[in-house]
Amino acid sequence: MAQLCEVHGGLIAHVVLTHNLRAEPVPTPAIGWPFKLTQVFNESPAGFGTNHNRAFELCRTNFFCVLNPDIELCDASVWPRLLQCMSDSQVGCAYPSLLNADGTRQENEREVVTPMALVRRHLLKNPQRRADWASAAFWLVSARAWRSIGGFDESYYMYCEDVDFCLRLQMAGWKLARADATAVHDAGWSSRRLGAYLVWHLSSLVRLWMQPTLRRYLSWRVNGA
Repeated sequence: MAQLCEVHGGLIAHVVLTHNLRAEPVPTPAIGWPFKLTQVFNESPAGFGTNHNRAFELCRTNFFCVLNPDIELCDASVWPRLLQCMSDSQVGCAYPSLLNADGTRQENEREVVTPMALVRRHLLKNPQRRADWASAAFWLVSARAWRSIGGFDESYYMYCEDVDFCLRLQMAGWKLARADATAVHDAGWSSRRLGAYLVWHLSSLVRLWMQPTLRRYLSWRVNGA
C-alpha cells in the first residue's frame, strides 16, 4: 500500500484490498489515501479467481488491475506504459515484464500449458515458442474485456486460472500485450514445494487439461488465430 501511494501517478482511482486470511485493517496514513480504498475481509479463505471476481464487482472504471502483494513497483511510469498498450481497442490485457529480486527476467509470458509444452520447457530446456498467456501477478485488464468473458473461472482455486482467462480472452477477440515496463516479482514459488500449494497446482493442471477451453483454444490457434 505504501508503494501504491508513492507511485500512483494520479492514475489510480480505487484500490480493493482483500484480506483473505484474518488480519487487522491497514491503518489510514496521516495524510490520507491518494485514492479510494475498500478493504474486504473474508470470513473464510477464497480462491484467487473468486477474490478477484468479487473485487471486480466494485469496479467503476474502464480498467481493472490484478496486482499481487509480492510485486514491487519500480516507478510510476508503469501505469502510463500499461495504458499506452490499452490505447489499442483490441487489447484486453496488458502486463509488464517481471523481474526476479536479483534483476533476472522471469518467464511471466508463456506458451500454453500442455503436457508436451512442459516436457519441452523443463526437460528439454527449449525456449518458449510463443506467448499464449501471461502470469496474473500483474495485469491491467479492460473492464469491457473482463465482462465479456465473465472474469475468472472460479472452479480453479489457485493456479491456471490465469491461463484459462488468457485463452478465453483471445478466443473472444481480444489481444494480450506486453508493455515497455518492468516490475519486480519476489515470488516464493510455493507450488514447487510439497504441500497444499503443490496439490492445488497439480489439480489445476489436470482441470485445465480436462476442460474444453484448452482444446478449443488449440483448435482456434491452428485455424488461423
